[in-house]
Amino acid sequence: MRGDEARTLLGFSPGSRPSSSQVKEAYKRMVWDTHPDLFPAHQKPQAESKFKLISEAYSCLLSGSRNGDSHSATYERVVRRGVPVSHGGRRNHALIKLPFLLLILGTVSLGGLNVSRAYKRQKEMYPSHNPFLP
Repeated sequence: MRGDEARTLLGFSPGSRPSSSQVKEAYKRMVWDTHPDLFPAHQKPQAESKFKLISEAYSCLLSGSRNGDSHSATYERVVRRGVPVSHGGRRNHALIKLPFLLLILGTVSLGGLNVSRAYKRQKEMYPSHNPFLP
């Protein structure tokens, strides 16, 4: 289904660009008006086909698959999903993890130095009062 047809089915003008909230609101309104359970038995087939068309128009407008509207497709691809990576999407995860690894190793090693310094200082200050020191 083309975008202009979908907009017309949901009650928008063909050249308009409704937001997703406007599309949802129009869809809810149209569903209440065309739901097959609200029609008599002899009109249900037409109501079901209209209901399916409205559902298809809703999914078309929300998914952004507007045929003939290349600007919006490009906008969605670049802005919402990011610029496509030309080298296959491979990244060097080791370089990304390296700064965090250095931070952790530095913290552990400097923390170990502080502990050993405190241990030696306590051993010198109170040699007989600490039963845990050798």
